[in-house]
Amino acid sequence: MRCTIWGNLKHCCYLETWKNSIPLDADGKLLVREPLDLMPHDAAVWMLLEWLKGWTSGRDLDAIGYRVVHGGSNFSRPHLVTLKLLASLNDLIPFAPNHLPQEIEVIKATGKVYPNIKQVACFDTAFHRRMPDLAQMFALPRFLRSEGVIRYGFHGLSYEYIMDELLNEAGPGAADGRVIIAHLGSGASMAAVKDGKCIDTTMGFTPSSGLVMSRRSGDLDPGIILYLIEQKALSPSTVKKMINQQSGLLGVSGISSDMEELLGKEAEDPRAAEAVDLFCYQAKKFLGTLAAVLGGLATLIFTAGIGENAPSIRQRICKDMGYLGIHLDPSRNDINAPIISYENNPVTVRVMQTNEELMIARHTHNLIQHMRGE
Repeated sequence: MRCTIWGNLKHCCYLETWKNSIPLDADGKLLVREPLDLMPHDAAVWMLLEWLKGWTSGRDLDAIGYRVVHGGSNFSRPHLVTLKLLASLNDLIPFAPNHLPQEIEVIKATGKVYPNIKQVACFDTAFHRRMPDLAQMFALPRFLRSEGVIRYGFHGLSYEYIMDELLNEAGPGAADGRVIIAHLGSGASMAAVKDGKCIDTTMGFTPSSGLVMSRRSGDLDPGIILYLIEQKALSPSTVKKMINQQSGLLGVSGISSDMEELLGKEAEDPRAAEAVDLFCYQAKKFLGTLAAVLGGLATLIFTAGIGENAPSIRQRICKDMGYLGIHLDPSRNDINAPIISYENNPVTVRVMQTNEELMIARHTHNLIQHMRGE
């Protein structure tokens, strides 16, 4: 659960209810570092709020913004938190049972501590709500679509931030062109953007789908789920845990979910090498798929922890992709330069740092200003 606290965008920090969190202020200054092992989740929430109340004492807070993982099909922009909104989020819990209960809990708890401060929900699915209908559909009976079983997409706040930065750095010609963004981190996805709008993405109904991730499986044949339940007699909860926590890089390697660690061991451990190779192979395959959906490619952007910091992963994904116009300059790629393709390359390949927290702050700021008529 992430929440961003701001006052006129001057006092802005990124806070997590996870253990070992490192909150920073708007200037990147460390606010506090206190590793804690807090269970259950509500203990972490109240510990955070106690710290936050002390930190905000004497500061004028205008609003609190939240990253909410799922907004369903109805929420395509940030919304003020109200009782009606919370009721809608409760209805969406079956769609995101691993995230929404904790997020709702934090919103309610924070509202009790700060009853007079406006709260804004920023949805990670909102960026994808304008995808074409075909891109949102599953080939399932139609009644399921009417019940909300569609492809939602996630990491939307990261994609929004990257597109804003692309507009600032390269102008409208690039931002309105054919763009693929590769958000490669612990959770990983890609999005195809054309004319500034998302037209397809790799994650679907849940964040478990699409690319290989640190601990999530990515796309699976649905028959595997049936096999595990019917033939291996595993419970649905056991299968869910396997797909979301025990698969991906961790499951394939049997060693670690951390890409940096696997890269350090791949030369000596074939399991680590296989996990890295599978990650890159699947990313390359989805890159080609999204380029086909776009009808070509002008800009490829790598972002998030792996995308920003792992030159060898970028190189492997882009290898033999010259038919799409993708050619990396090794010297630029090795130093994580802002542009890692050759000059005058048909496709500009960029490395950009994402900032979901700042995107939350901007959304919150803009919504509150609009409400005030400013």
